[in-house]
Amino acid sequence: MTDRLYYTDPYGREFDAAIARVERRDGRTIVILDRTSFYPTSGGQPFDVGTLGGVRVLDVVDDEEGEVLHVVDEGVGGEFAVGQRVHGVIDWPRRFDHMQQHTGQHVLSGAFDRLFGARTVSFHLGASVSTIDLARELAPADIAVAEAEANRIVWEDRPVTIRFADAKEAEALRLRKPSAREGTLRLIDVEEFDLSACGGTHVARTGGIGIIAIASWERFKGGQRLEFLCGGRALAGFRSQRDTLSAATGLLSVSATEMPTAIERLLADAKDQKRAGTALQMELARYRGAELAASAEATDRGRLVARAIDADAGGLKSLAASITASPGHIAVLVSTSTPALVVVARSAGVNVKANVVLAALTSRFGGRGGGKPELAQGGGLNAPAKQILEVARAALLE
Repeated sequence: MTDRLYYTDPYGREFDAAIARVERRDGRTIVILDRTSFYPTSGGQPFDVGTLGGVRVLDVVDDEEGEVLHVVDEGVGGEFAVGQRVHGVIDWPRRFDHMQQHTGQHVLSGAFDRLFGARTVSFHLGASVSTIDLARELAPADIAVAEAEANRIVWEDRPVTIRFADAKEAEALRLRKPSAREGTLRLIDVEEFDLSACGGTHVARTGGIGIIAIASWERFKGGQRLEFLCGGRALAGFRSQRDTLSAATGLLSVSATEMPTAIERLLADAKDQKRAGTALQMELARYRGAELAASAEATDRGRLVARAIDADAGGLKSLAASITASPGHIAVLVSTSTPALVVVARSAGVNVKANVVLAALTSRFGGRGGGKPELAQGGGLNAPAKQILEVARAALLE
C-alpha cells in the first residue's frame, strides 16, 4: 500500500521514493512507489501532474488495492526499475489551485448547511469552474447570504487542520455529512465552522482560499447546481469579465452602469429594423414574383416558373408564395448556392403535389426536406441548379 504523503503534508512540492513495481496496462507504463505526494483523482478532485525522475506524470489513479498508480510519459526519459530511487516534483500551481477550490467548497457547503440546512450531495472540481449540487433549491437572495458568510470565514483566516479518527469516534463528532467509510477517517476541520471527512488537499488557513465567488446556478435533479470560483480562478474570472465589459462599453460609448439600458435600446432598434426589412423583402418578393409569373412557361399542369435564384430559404419561399398567389401557377425555385436549397409550390387547384416533387429531387440528389402538396422545401441537394431544375421539370410533366 502506497504511503500518501499529501494526507499530512499537502504543501509538499517535492519528494523522494523507491519504485515498488513497474507495469504495462492498456499500452501505458505505470509506476507504483512506496510513497508519493501525487494526488490521484478522487472525491471530485482531479489528479496531480508533474515529473517523476524527470519524466512527465500524465495521470494518477487510485486503485482498489490502496496503491497509487503513476502513468508516465513513455516518449521522454529513461527506464524505471524496481528498487530504483526517484525524485518526484508536483506541478505546484495546479496543486495549489485545487487546494483553493476544494477548501473553498468545504466552506461554501458549510455555509449553506449552517444557514439554510441545504445539504451538499456532490462536488466536482473542474478545469475552469467547480460545482456543488444542493439537495434543494434556494432563492437568489439566500445564495448571496451564504456566499457572504463563506467569505467572512475566508477573511477571518481560520486554521484548517487535518485530524484522524476511527469510524466509531467520528460518529460522536459533528460531521457535516456522515461518512459510510470504515476504519480510520481523515477529517478536515475548518475551525469552529465545518468538519468533514475528506481525502483531498486543502490550504492550511481559510485566508489561502482568497475569495469565493458563485458564478451561476440552475435547477438540477430536484435540487440546485451552483458553479463557483475560488482564489486565482476568481481573479481570472473577474479579469475576463472586466475586459469584456470594457470592450462592450467602448463599442457602445456608454458607462458600465448604462450597459443594460443601451442593450435594451439596441434590441428594440434591431427588432424595428428586422420588421422593416421583412416588410421590404415581402414587397420586393411581390414585385419580383409578379415579374416571374408573367414570364412563366405554359405546360399541361399549369404555368411553370423553374428558376435558379440567388436567395436564402426565406427568400425562395417568399418568391414562390408570390408566384403561386396567381391562379394556375407552379414554382420550382433552386438556390444558386451549393448544396442547393429548393422550394416547390403550386397555386390552389393545380394538380401537382409539391411534396412528391421534392421527394423525387432529394431521392436523386440527396439532402432532406418535406412539406405539403401546396408547398414543400428542402436543402442539402448536391447538384448544380440547372440539373435539379431539369429533373424537377421531368417529375412535373411525366
